[in-house]
Amino acid sequence: MKDEAKTTEAGPGNFIEELVDQELREGKYQRIVTRFPPEPNGYLHIGHAKSIVLNFGLGAKTPDSRCNLRFDDTNPEKESTEFVESIERDVRWLGYDWGERALYASDYFEQLYEWAVKLIEEGKAYVDSQSPEEIKENRGDFHRPGVDSPYRDRPVEESLDLFRRMRAGEFDEGAHVLRAKIDMQSKDLKLRDPLMYRIRKKTHHRTGDAWPIYPMYDWAHGQSDAIEGVTHSICTLEFQNHRPLYDWFLTALGFELPNRPKQIEFAKLAVTYTVLSKRRLTRLVEGGYVEGWDDPRMPTIAGMRRAGVTPTALRKFCERIGVARRDNVVELGLFEHILREDLNATSPRVMGVLRPLKVVLENYPEGKVEWFEVMNHPEYPERGTREVPFSRELWVERDDFLEEAPKKWHRLAPGKEVRLRGAALVTCREVVKDDAGEVVELRCTWDPESPGGTPSDGRKVRGTLHWVSAAHAVDAEVRLYDRLFRVENPAADPDVDFLEHLNPDSLEVLTGCKLEPSMAAPEPGVRVQLERLGYFCVDPDSTPDKPVLDRTITLKDTWAKLAAKG
Repeated sequence: MKDEAKTTEAGPGNFIEELVDQELREGKYQRIVTRFPPEPNGYLHIGHAKSIVLNFGLGAKTPDSRCNLRFDDTNPEKESTEFVESIERDVRWLGYDWGERALYASDYFEQLYEWAVKLIEEGKAYVDSQSPEEIKENRGDFHRPGVDSPYRDRPVEESLDLFRRMRAGEFDEGAHVLRAKIDMQSKDLKLRDPLMYRIRKKTHHRTGDAWPIYPMYDWAHGQSDAIEGVTHSICTLEFQNHRPLYDWFLTALGFELPNRPKQIEFAKLAVTYTVLSKRRLTRLVEGGYVEGWDDPRMPTIAGMRRAGVTPTALRKFCERIGVARRDNVVELGLFEHILREDLNATSPRVMGVLRPLKVVLENYPEGKVEWFEVMNHPEYPERGTREVPFSRELWVERDDFLEEAPKKWHRLAPGKEVRLRGAALVTCREVVKDDAGEVVELRCTWDPESPGGTPSDGRKVRGTLHWVSAAHAVDAEVRLYDRLFRVENPAADPDVDFLEHLNPDSLEVLTGCKLEPSMAAPEPGVRVQLERLGYFCVDPDSTPDKPVLDRTITLKDTWAKLAAKG
């Protein structure tokens, strides 16, 4: 395919960047101007991140290139300041700055209106007074040609009068619309006299009640690009068939090449085990299936940030998957692999116990406390060490004990010796149970001749466990998040509601978890690896006396194993 990207070892490539680089080399452009144009009717998701990385990357090609942040706010019914602020927050978090170029389609409402008047005066637009149902019926379809509106040849002065009165708020919603006069017989349905304005008596989040009419997206979008001097209008593939209409509008208004935006389409992002349709994400939020747009199970940038995803990992993912013209589905495992790589390199190690089981060291003096030095990151000794307290009573993970253990069990069991990370060797001597037969305590002994867990006689001890001193433990709540859906493509079957595929085990809340004292009163957003358990992030719900941790991702990386097998 002519516009397809070149595949490299780093990924499938970026055909748009290759094209822009070539145009700069050939002198077709001296600078590049792009825009990221979200509609503020929801939170941004991982698919938008791909567009952000692409557009802001192109907007940094030369010193005087730029990328505008422009809100296409032409639908007041679904838009809000909350969504505007969330979008700004997400773009900044990803590491991009639009400077003074936070723009809005509503900035151009007056200009768009004047241009609409111009088209009416030139006989290229008219006010249609058919009902919405009649307009839809007479538009035809792929098998039926369109039928001219009885108002198509309305006198120019009459259309001008009606349009001005529409703006003045004299008519009810649905009474009139403004349509472009193109070709009702066109094989391109979008050229069959498309709507330019409709009456909407809704309060706009910026302009208030100043406008009772609002431009249609197709009328506002291309003209907004032209006003801003955008050189490359980057869109996803579903806008490819809008291009002839954008070109017609620009031509009708006198924007000729090279002084008009060059539209280029690319494949939008699709990821397994998730949905990215804003309509479906809205259903998840409004239906209470998640706890808001920033729920860590959501594919929103806000949700990923709350979960502990790093902006670096998200940018690397967008660069790794490349930009192509053909639709494809990206494995969620690839994103998780990139995220693990970044978290492994950046997250300090701490110890915590999620399902605590008490260990009492019978030969350790009561009241005595020792402090053992452990590394903050085993791969980066320059990041220093920290001291963790060790005492007679400890907490270990309940899953690290089996009363009847198989031969190759290398964790705690009656008679088994294990290493406590960075501290000492301990051996289980006795199991204490409650009246229901549940194990509530392990009676163990420690080897004082095993500083840091190294036996003095050189014997081999294969099991190493994490632990927390009971007297010094920080109580915490831990939320174990998993994939929100059980199947790879929740929306594959149009006859089955995607909500049927929700994973009932996507969230498990654990209380009474125990963390080492370095985790007392942590700042929200702090990321750590709980040794042997996974990567976690401090949630905004945390309080000074009770941290709340969200699991970002587990330690297991199936993608890396699959990639290694080729």
